Amino acid sequence: MDEQQQNKTHRKTKETRGDKRREWRKKKDEGKQRDGDHGPSSSSSSSSSRKGRPTPTQAERAANPKAFAFQSGRNAIAGERRNLDREYKKMHAPLVDRSDVSLDPPPYVVAVVGPPGVGKTTLVKSLVKNYTHQGFSHIKGPITVVSGKSRRLTFIECPNDLNSMLDISKVADLILLLVDASFGFEMETFEFLNILQVHGFPKVMGVLTHLDGFKDNKVLRKTKKKLKQRFWSEIYPGAKLFYLSGLRYGRYPKVEVHNLARFISIVKLRPLTWRNTHPYLLGDRFEDLTDPELLRTQPLCNRTVSIYGYTRGTYFKPHMKVHIAGVGDYTMKDVTLLPDPCPTPQAANTLLAKEQAEQQQQQQGGAASAAAAGEGAAKKKPTRINEKEKLFYAPMSDLGGILYDKDAMYVNIPDHQINYTRIEGGPEPSQGPGEDMVRTLQDPRHTIDEKMENADVSLFAGGNIIHVEGDTTRRRIKKEEEEEEEEEEEGGGVAKGKKQQQKQ
Repeated sequence: MDEQQQNKTHRKTKETRGDKRREWRKKKDEGKQRDGDHGPSSSSSSSSSRKGRPTPTQAERAANPKAFAFQSGRNAIAGERRNLDREYKKMHAPLVDRSDVSLDPPPYVVAVVGPPGVGKTTLVKSLVKNYTHQGFSHIKGPITVVSGKSRRLTFIECPNDLNSMLDISKVADLILLLVDASFGFEMETFEFLNILQVHGFPKVMGVLTHLDGFKDNKVLRKTKKKLKQRFWSEIYPGAKLFYLSGLRYGRYPKVEVHNLARFISIVKLRPLTWRNTHPYLLGDRFEDLTDPELLRTQPLCNRTVSIYGYTRGTYFKPHMKVHIAGVGDYTMKDVTLLPDPCPTPQAANTLLAKEQAEQQQQQQGGAASAAAAGEGAAKKKPTRINEKEKLFYAPMSDLGGILYDKDAMYVNIPDHQINYTRIEGGPEPSQGPGEDMVRTLQDPRHTIDEKMENADVSLFAGGNIIHVEGDTTRRRIKKEEEEEEEEEEEGGGVAKGKKQQQKQ
């Protein structure tokens, strides 16, 4: 009897399961028919059902949270990170850089900061060499290079004094903080970080140098880890830190410099609020426009100075009060727009296309508008920059040779490329043995034609001598004459020897 009851119970259970499965399939078919009658379902209806099951409500999730949790630890971490990022973006409203509204935005200012002897000058030379494939001997003032299709960078080295650190922290968009790995963090580094906190704290990247002093790899790894943790505690966890090993031919290794330059070219910089609402300018060069006669008579008179540079932030206006760092407050007389001495390839191509379209419009009588042609050229973005487009502008370092003024353009020739000229009507002052030697080489007594008229050329040692005189060429056979003289001398010597023998 017990076996019969168990069999009946098992049959009922199977029938109940079969009935439930039939009902579920019937509901599913009815739902498909309903969707077919009313057309394709919307995105909300399709997303509400997954594998034929209705989307769980908030009450169901709260009643059984474990059933709707992540099945993988990695997915759980990724989902939590995504939620935190979304909340963080809501807290910080996006800022629009007001300097980028123009056709060609100004270059980003990259400041190289560090204690003395850490390798700031060498790093700037290596970075400029990587971008422009041109080297230079000394650095003076800011250096602007083209790093991409629509991006430029201005490198400036910060001297090791408090005033320079204050001025750099006001205009720098990116800080390359150099640290001597063999010594560690110095007091100048912490002072500069405190100054950055007052001025909005722009983006900071660390660079470790002098790593070639470690001979043991284990000690090197421990030092890197220790300095990285200390750097993260000062900036923020996860801050970028690059490593530069020893020098090779006066430069850092190409691969390491290329990685650093690549990251600088693509890094995203958040505009600071104060800079975004105030105009400011980093002077590339300046000129004293004061009358020389007035300076001669009154050395302490008020001077008129013209400062050239890229405008950042908002717009400058005439007769505006400006503050010159380290000098004081002054009134600006005038603002003039000048041609860009170092344009990006994208802006240069757009301007060139507009000029060509305007010329065609004048020739063809206005068939096509210049604006439409300029927009079409702007859409055709170059895939990469050519070697000719890798421009740089460093007027204070005697690089880049061309200077644009308000009403003229000057070609700058460095002092070491200028030849000495002869002073007429007086003795030439001597500046040393080196200058005297150069003046002697540049002031020959005879021209090349005069020297060629009296020149004797011999192709082989002891061979015939060719004498060039005007347009004719004649040969002097001195070899035969010399042989005859030698034979005569030998003959005379033999005759004297015979006479002496006869006397004896």
